[in-house]
Amino acid sequence: MQQLCILGSTGSIGESTLDVVARHPDRLKVYALSAYSRMERLAAQAAQTQAAVVVVPTEDARQRFLEAWSAGGAAKPPEVRVGEQALAQTAAAPEVTSVMAAIVGAAGLPAAMAAAMAGKRILLANKEALVAAGGLFMKAVAQHGAQLLPIDSEHNAIFQCMPRNGSGLMEDPLSHGVRRLLLTASGGPFRATPLEQLDDVTPEQACAHPNWSMGRKISVDSATMLNKGLEVIEAYWLFSVQADAIEVVIHPQSMIHSMVEYTDGSILAQLGQPDMRTPIAYGLGFPERIDSGVGTFPLSGLARLDFQEPDLRRFPCLKLSFDALREGQVACIALNAANEVAVARFLDRKVRFTDIPRIISAVVEDAVSHAAGEPSSLEDVLALDRHFRTVARQRCPSRS
Repeated sequence: MQQLCILGSTGSIGESTLDVVARHPDRLKVYALSAYSRMERLAAQAAQTQAAVVVVPTEDARQRFLEAWSAGGAAKPPEVRVGEQALAQTAAAPEVTSVMAAIVGAAGLPAAMAAAMAGKRILLANKEALVAAGGLFMKAVAQHGAQLLPIDSEHNAIFQCMPRNGSGLMEDPLSHGVRRLLLTASGGPFRATPLEQLDDVTPEQACAHPNWSMGRKISVDSATMLNKGLEVIEAYWLFSVQADAIEVVIHPQSMIHSMVEYTDGSILAQLGQPDMRTPIAYGLGFPERIDSGVGTFPLSGLARLDFQEPDLRRFPCLKLSFDALREGQVACIALNAANEVAVARFLDRKVRFTDIPRIISAVVEDAVSHAAGEPSSLEDVLALDRHFRTVARQRCPSRS
């Protein structure tokens, strides 16, 4: 019986995780849940799963949770823990065997690191753990005997197509015949939009992903393809390959989630419906496969599979990501921090869609020119993250 801690349970990944968990009461049990703002939903989830613990960010959130719990008419509430430290302690708690790391942004990094240092099975859906602290995070996983399973659909697909060593990620896939990793991308809602129209893109248009139902921030990242750039950086750390062995290909149908090419010319691809329950179930059941609730794949209705190279004029954030990866960890921290600030400003209609790569570029350039060595601790990473967020806010133009 796995005892799960689901970090970010009210988000789309958290909700999908709970859907899979509910299908397997004989092997999966929820120990702890966390949420940032949706206290009513968290109370409903806690009542449904009989979670022993919930973690919330503030005392005000704690009060709102308890009010929601009382309104639901349930019995004794779970233990309510408050704050970032409590979140990390819960992820590392001895009762927990597996952690779903699904908090968006750098806020999820300390808890994911705590889970790694406690030797947990980590189902990683938080990009920042590797983008901002890849070296430190992978070192913690190795030193403390944690098991890392990628949940992002692209990395999970690559993981499924990789040669196996029986316990999880391989240390050196290139020595086992792997030639390159092919990350697929839908191209988002603006794959064919005339370039001159991108200045006037609205948040609503950017969040209208053609294939996936996602949160607002990650939907914008998909529209800029910054999300694919972050996935390139993740793949570098997860699969121990160099940047030159990672390629991105536009695949509008989102049916092939990624591919692995071998030295004999074979390409293995993982196909499936665009439903996150598939990679979540693979992670929860690994090394076995368990029911995800996803229906039969409609092969007979699949008329075509299209592929094309990404246009870096349309998607400058993708090039910025490759450049940051080659520059080192500090540049990657700057890339991620600047993007979070720029996307938030865009969603608040304070900058244009096309300002996002400009802001990121300026902050990464500043980071590269002033870098004083790689971060040696989580505290260093978080300090750099705060610094680059400040720089990004200063770089944001005033929209007229």
